[in-house]
Amino acid sequence: MEVAAHIEALRAEGARMAAAVAASSPDAAVPTCPEWVVRDLVRHMGGVHRWATGYVAEGRTERWRVELDEVVGSWPPDPELAPWLAQGCAALADALAAAPPDLECWTFLRAPSPLAMWARRQAHETAIHRVDAELAAGAAVTPFAPPFAADGVDELLSCFVTRRSSALRSETPASLAVSCTDADAAWLLRIDADRVTTDTGPDADAVSDAACSVRGAAADLYLALWNRAGPEALAVEGDRGVLGLFLGQVQVRWA
Repeated sequence: MEVAAHIEALRAEGARMAAAVAASSPDAAVPTCPEWVVRDLVRHMGGVHRWATGYVAEGRTERWRVELDEVVGSWPPDPELAPWLAQGCAALADALAAAPPDLECWTFLRAPSPLAMWARRQAHETAIHRVDAELAAGAAVTPFAPPFAADGVDELLSCFVTRRSSALRSETPASLAVSCTDADAAWLLRIDADRVTTDTGPDADAVSDAACSVRGAAADLYLALWNRAGPEALAVEGDRGVLGLFLGQVQVRWA
């Protein structure tokens, strides 16, 4: 996906999340983030939007070591949670849209450019937390388009789990093939005690050699691998323990 598409997705997901928040009680439990209520979810997402804006709008090239309380200044009262969330998301989207293509700022995931990383990361962060907000409101989860969902799976499998800080490890080397049934996207993860490597678009022989193969619609993969739904909608072949290893160790609840 291009930067402009990620910015458009950020705006849309922010609006959906704000609508779900407006339909919820601030004290409603967030089932996919067990320690949070809606108020906590909004403070997190709204704070992260403002934190990200600091990098994009101010061109911060060093990591901004600050708590969200310091970024925000003061938290909104409960009646203003939804508009405060929407305002922060819109300001971030505007900053991304106004930023030059050669923006220089701190990043934490591999990407073609800092601008591309922040646009992609914030689009998916907002999308996943929008799901949290809809579930907290007792509403149906708004469907994801296959290209966007596949892009979110790629960010997780190609960027997040391959970091040194990733918890995904296996003393016995394991491999996991993941493929979308409604998008031209596939990945092969090789997991050992020291690292995870991910190949995109693996050939058929590599997939057939994987210890575990998982196939499904991009949206089902997106929700399952980001811990927002179970794997029941996925077709799993081979050693299901490898998928269990992934789901057990990659608990992306707060990002």
